[in-house]
Amino acid sequence: MGARVSKVTVCCCRTPRNGITNENADAVTEEQGEAYELPVFQEFTFEQLRLATSGFAVENIVSEHGEKAPNVVYKGKLDAQRRIAVKRFNRSAWPDPRQFLEEARSVGQIRSKRLANLLGCCCEGDERLLVAEYMPNDTLAKHLFHWESQAMKWPMRLRVVLYLAEALEYCTSRGRALYHDLNAYRVLFDDDCNPRLSCFGLMKNSRDGKSYSTNLAFTPPEYMRTGRITPESVIYSFGTMLLDVLSGKHIPPSHALDLIRDRNFNMLTDSCLEGQFSNEEGTELVRLASRCLHYEPRERPNVRSLVQSLAPLQKDVETPSYELMDIPRGGASSIQSLPLSPLAEACSRKDLTAIHEILEKTGYKDDEGTANELSFQMWTNQMQDTLNSKKKGDNAFRQKDFTTAIDCYSQFIEVGTMVSPTIYARRCLSYLMNDMPQEALSDAMQALVISPTWPTAFYLQAAALLAQGMENEAQEALKDGCNLEQSSSSGH
Repeated sequence: MGARVSKVTVCCCRTPRNGITNENADAVTEEQGEAYELPVFQEFTFEQLRLATSGFAVENIVSEHGEKAPNVVYKGKLDAQRRIAVKRFNRSAWPDPRQFLEEARSVGQIRSKRLANLLGCCCEGDERLLVAEYMPNDTLAKHLFHWESQAMKWPMRLRVVLYLAEALEYCTSRGRALYHDLNAYRVLFDDDCNPRLSCFGLMKNSRDGKSYSTNLAFTPPEYMRTGRITPESVIYSFGTMLLDVLSGKHIPPSHALDLIRDRNFNMLTDSCLEGQFSNEEGTELVRLASRCLHYEPRERPNVRSLVQSLAPLQKDVETPSYELMDIPRGGASSIQSLPLSPLAEACSRKDLTAIHEILEKTGYKDDEGTANELSFQMWTNQMQDTLNSKKKGDNAFRQKDFTTAIDCYSQFIEVGTMVSPTIYARRCLSYLMNDMPQEALSDAMQALVISPTWPTAFYLQAAALLAQGMENEAQEALKDGCNLEQSSSSGH
């Protein structure tokens, strides 16, 4: 499938302090070091993204308002390998497919370590989707406003605003100075807990879109007058985020400016930060926020001066972000720390004989609750043939005649009157027994479309990936399955 394409080199975006023009932006990225690879921007098929998100399963929704959002964001995996975020627009958005493709391709040319980069899009019929890098460690809003174990430390907060300013500076250098609805939900944390700016906000508005979805109290005053977003409007929104970082709360700018005028800094700073920063540091951040929130757009600083102001404030620069955030690197758990079920353990060893025994013993109990609406007409000879092909497939599977099992299960699947994740699981193993790992992987993914929270499908994905020599991807699939099994056993 389409994720495995030619590579481009992408570089860290710590921009030079003397600023950049469009002409020298490419040269700048080359000298910044810390290169990493991403696939070139591509157009995906709707079927690829349906498979990647397990049929746009509710369980895979990661956007702020869940199903109620006008444009829903899902997490997924392309070919069970690369983790992605998929934004699916409502059907009234982007009526002109050419405009959508042009805009997506333009944003897709921007590549930076400070962004959750746009990898591709899909434009089929009424469907409009964007595909971006997936960031697994939540949003800035979650870490600032809804934290559970510990508040974000002061050095990390300073790093967040610097990286965000660098992201905006880089985008400006590439001709993308406008960012729509900049807020704490647009800042995401990658595997290493480094903050990144979502690429979705770089897209121009669709027909009925708004540049600001947040409360009007946080909207730049000139936007209220003209309805247009400008580079200065983005700076205003950056000022509101400086307040978020300083206070740990989403304080309306008008109220914050009153507190600043009255020099009531205690009301403006997060009580969890007590003793973590000096008066000078706090004063500098407040001063910068008040400049960004100036009523007159021309009085606000530009992005380059934001970077220049924030860079000297940085602390603990050698400490990795995941240590400052106290989050294990690369995810919440390693496979070694998770208790493996017998099936997970067998798949981790690619022990096909043990997997066969477990699937045979389990039977079809995991199909309970799978939707199978059959009309009266389906209870016909065709239906009987379908059930016969399943029965023959099961007999062949039991007898370890895996070639016959593939043929019989394929007949059952092709008729399409019934859906069964277990049939896909059994055909998946049969493919593995016949040294057909790519077909096996496809079946494991189809099982997830039918049953998005079925650990067995993840474990079989792992076995299929191991058969293709994809050790890291297999470990990820095992982790996903183990985490699902743990959460279901604990009743969550």
